[in-house]
Amino acid sequence: MQAPRHDPSAIYRYRDSIAAADSLCAAIIDLDLFTLLDREPMTLSALCGRLGIHPRPTDVMLTLFTANQFLARDAEGRFQATPMAREFLVAGSPFDARAYYRSMAERPGVADWIRVLRTGKPANWPGEEGEADWHAAMRTEAFAESFTAAMDCRGRVLAAALAAALDLRQASRLLDIGGGSGVYSIGCIEAAPQLRATVIEAAPVDAIARRTIAAAGCADRIAVVTADMFADPWPEAHDLHLFSNVLHDWDEPQCRELLAKSVGCLPPGGRIVIHDMLLDDDKAGPLWAAEYSVLLAGVTQGRLYAAREIAGWIGDHGLAITRSCPTALGRGLIEIRRTG
Repeated sequence: MQAPRHDPSAIYRYRDSIAAADSLCAAIIDLDLFTLLDREPMTLSALCGRLGIHPRPTDVMLTLFTANQFLARDAEGRFQATPMAREFLVAGSPFDARAYYRSMAERPGVADWIRVLRTGKPANWPGEEGEADWHAAMRTEAFAESFTAAMDCRGRVLAAALAAALDLRQASRLLDIGGGSGVYSIGCIEAAPQLRATVIEAAPVDAIARRTIAAAGCADRIAVVTADMFADPWPEAHDLHLFSNVLHDWDEPQCRELLAKSVGCLPPGGRIVIHDMLLDDDKAGPLWAAEYSVLLAGVTQGRLYAAREIAGWIGDHGLAITRSCPTALGRGLIEIRRTG
């Protein structure tokens, strides 16, 4: 698996940022958020209480607007309108641009985002039982085929960069948790001849992974275990655990649960690697990550996280982030090890 000759970041960014404009429109037209925060700066929790909206998508929305420098957060954690927002997004300004967004207010994506804010639940991709949830939709074969193909094509850009960024020389067995088509395992074993891998995936994605791995000629070095990564036991004796674009699909309690499960079956000296798009520790950017987090919050139960947040989840397990580096398409990895 080779890296592409050209940088496709612009191609992938359009798709990743597609929900950000709808979030901004909803904030301007439905919530008049910037006028509110100009008159009364508020913390995340206070804002949720005032508007009757949920913390997870609200956090994502505030991160987006901070990354765009429409909002700033003070030392007490209160969000307030910046001078730019006061000039263009606050009622009474001679350059008030809110009317420019009113023509977009009937877009389905705007209504979807308001529903996500009000309910805290995803608003798209209905599954077989009617839930508006990507997780439910992935239980249907047609959607699983389509979506896994989408993630596989992105993975073919990311996998070589991930393998190049990892030190795989001492690794012997890779556990690829929620590994999709197996594209990241394929990239890693091609870069490290001694490495063997196991992909954990639920049906029907498990069958797609077996097919993809066989087509790549890697079935003798990559196994696929059919399992619910939350409910079922994981294979042991794997010294490298990989979460590649997995945690962002889940809310904080589920992320903590997955990491705790990883710790429980990680051998001494083992490593956990999280490969994802990450927010800056102050959650004021990067802009691409802030935009993508809106999309994730709208269609999954998750969002993007900062390394500082993840560090807070693993400290009680005697773990710490020991290394971080970029990969491709605005993504990066953090490596986690035991500290004692």
